Amino acid sequence: MGLLTFSINITLDGCVDHQEGIADDETHAFFTRLMDQSGAMLWGRVTYEMMESYWPAVARGDTQAPPAMRAWAVKLEAKPKYVVSSTRKDFPWTHSHHIGGELHTGVQKLKDATPDGVLLGSGKLATVLDRLDLIDEYQLLVHPRIAGHGPTLFEGGLARTRRLALVSAQPLRNGAVAMHYRRAR
Repeated sequence: MGLLTFSINITLDGCVDHQEGIADDETHAFFTRLMDQSGAMLWGRVTYEMMESYWPAVARGDTQAPPAMRAWAVKLEAKPKYVVSSTRKDFPWTHSHHIGGELHTGVQKLKDATPDGVLLGSGKLATVLDRLDLIDEYQLLVHPRIAGHGPTLFEGGLARTRRLALVSAQPLRNGAVAMHYRRAR
């Protein structure tokens, strides 16, 4: 069984708005390494639609992008992508699959079938999956910014405090810090 790793950009005040992070080569290289280490991606519908609207065009070369962003896009194109949605069933982007029905069962089956692990990249879905005790690790890229707005991480709250064990902390040249935590069970 593979691990479910939640990874996201976050500001010092907890904002997870994708426009608030530093989107440079170093950040893209960090997320490309995470994706390379995982067997599949997992998103909610909203995140999937945001990704689907931009990255396939970058992978095809239809949209100009720096080399690190293009490398991310090409690898993302080839990666299996799983989407949780109760409103959409058709996901035409290459290697995209729908997870419907009972959420705990569907995500647990995905973890069981993906020995290299699953990389989760949706904030709202992470809240739901954390409540279901399905997240094993957290890879947060903490940016040196205070956004002063939301959305914020775990905005809907959790039933109880999650105790985590630090695996590693690595500062990036751009001032962000890559924080890797594992659930303390």
